[in-house]
Amino acid sequence: MSGFGVDMPLAAVVAIDLHRGHLDPAVATMPAAPEVAARLVAANLRFLDAARAAGIPVIHCVTRYRDADEIALNPFWRTRAEDPQATRKNVLRHNLEGMPGLEIMPGLRHADDSVVDTKKRYDCFVATDLDLRLRALGANTLLITGINTNSCVLATACAANVRDYAVVVVEDCVDTMDGPAHHDAALMLLKTAFAHVMTGEEALKRLAS
Repeated sequence: MSGFGVDMPLAAVVAIDLHRGHLDPAVATMPAAPEVAARLVAANLRFLDAARAAGIPVIHCVTRYRDADEIALNPFWRTRAEDPQATRKNVLRHNLEGMPGLEIMPGLRHADDSVVDTKKRYDCFVATDLDLRLRALGANTLLITGINTNSCVLATACAANVRDYAVVVVEDCVDTMDGPAHHDAALMLLKTAFAHVMTGEEALKRLAS
């Protein structure tokens, strides 16, 4: 049995919200710090190319809302919109239909990648066909990248764990708009109870072995 806990790991990458709404300072409505965004894009570019070269499929999950009413159904999010100091104060106008923030950052999406663009909550499985796509690919091991470590990455990794996927959070390919302390705390929670946490290079080497 491999170090991921499955006899024959069949991996897929789940790349979360690598879009301009977080990572392009020119249009982002909930932006990561510019240096965080640049590092995250560069790291994911390297990792996704390496994963594809190893025959591992890539699925991009992208947040997209029809209107603000879909967002405002979440009570806690409404309180973030009312707090001018909150990092998520723009939540009610984030990634609405037609906004440039919906676009995946240049270079990160290839023609053969899958895209799940009906994500409306932190958990990428909620109200999307992500699980169906993963099952169709035969995947039992998920390599999770993206933003934010302490919300969408955390929620999706936990959801994948309880669906009995083997979960790997690629630590050099995740980060957050909320700062290093939140990033580190999320990784600590994940590695304790929900997921393997390792670099992309280590994860691909372990899969190859």
